[in-house]
Amino acid sequence: MAKRKVIWTVKANKERKEILEYWMLRNKTRTFSIKLNRLILYNIGLLADHPTIGRKTDIEKVRVKIVRDYLIFYEFSNSELIILSV
Repeated sequence: MAKRKVIWTVKANKERKEILEYWMLRNKTRTFSIKLNRLILYNIGLLADHPTIGRKTDIEKVRVKIVRDYLIFYEFSNSELIILSV
């Protein structure tokens, strides 16, 4: 099976940017933000290949994957992985 196409919702993309900006301002350096972003993107890549590794939620079709202190909420189909929230 081909890898699923990753689609970020506007909300999820905004949340990810806010998280990364927070850490840049707090640490006065981009180093941790870059590492965190790589970790998030790596885990989303794993989800694109193996979407059932996340836990089921109370909402049907929505799953969650824990990455450090953050939760990635997503849905998937045979061809897409939709990132709902970070």
